[in-house]
Amino acid sequence: MDEIYCGPPPLPQEIWASWNLDPLLLGALLILTVVLRRSPPGLVGVAVLVVAFVSPLCALSSALFSARVVHHVLLVAVAAPLLAAALPRFTGGVALPFALANVILWGWHHPAAYDLALSNVAVYWLMQLSLLGSALWFWRAVLGARDAPVEQIVYIVASFALMGMLGAVLTFAPSALYAAHGAAPLDWGLTPLRDQQLGGLIMWVPAGLPYAVIAAVLTRRNWRRMVDGAPC
Repeated sequence: MDEIYCGPPPLPQEIWASWNLDPLLLGALLILTVVLRRSPPGLVGVAVLVVAFVSPLCALSSALFSARVVHHVLLVAVAAPLLAAALPRFTGGVALPFALANVILWGWHHPAAYDLALSNVAVYWLMQLSLLGSALWFWRAVLGARDAPVEQIVYIVASFALMGMLGAVLTFAPSALYAAHGAAPLDWGLTPLRDQQLGGLIMWVPAGLPYAVIAAVLTRRNWRRMVDGAPC
């Protein structure tokens, strides 16, 4: 029997009562909070995970593909870089984590993989952990590449470009692709195709904001190093 993490798709009038209080999840988030308690970026990253997995967004993402896109953007483009900033510097190359993170992002949006993840709790968590883990590796590599500021910006721009390309594919698809969202969007005043198009647009345009912010912060930081005469 299909089993959806966060429960079945809620109706609009039910959404604000649809909090996810899974004790294992809450325990894991509490442990992460204790581990990162001395790091402001890390604590903000944990707060983003709470929004993604505990708040009604988790339940809404069972109903709407567009909400699932917001959920995934929070994981890979907001929580992951914040958590990466809280961890020790990673000095490996960026190419491999860049490739892996984007292959995983695209792979989980294949209709068969996506529908399986929303119908099986174990596969759902494989999706979430692989998205977050690969993005965390990518952002640690990017933030650790302090001796290559141009490379940092190139990989950030390229990563968003690939996400935007995926968003464009979903926006212009001629039909709804995901059986998991074949009916629930109707309760929210959307057809499945419109919901998918909205999700694609979110991935294509607004999702670029965190990438732009991080690129701007790194550019300013590297510029200040150059002005101060420190090595970049």
